Amino acid sequence: MRELITTAKFNRAFRKFTRHNPKLQHQIEETLRAMCIDVFAPHLGTHKLSGNLVGLRACYCGYDCRIVFSIEEDASTNQEVIILINIGTHDRIY
Repeated sequence: MRELITTAKFNRAFRKFTRHNPKLQHQIEETLRAMCIDVFAPHLGTHKLSGNLVGLRACYCGYDCRIVFSIEEDASTNQEVIILINIGTHDRIY
């Protein structure tokens, strides 16, 4: 099980996205819980990104909602953590 760490950019994007799409908030929260358990679960559709976002990954959390993140090792605990970077529609975050 991996810990989720949010960035300031993710927090701002989350607030803005859920303000415009309040019905998706519950689905996003469910996706975040699923990411903690198994970030590579088939229903999340986790995939590597390329171009300007090379080295990052994204997963689905609804029809046109994506979460961009990285998987890194926490130096203090030597455990893998998920750094949440951005959330939004496909066109907006790519």
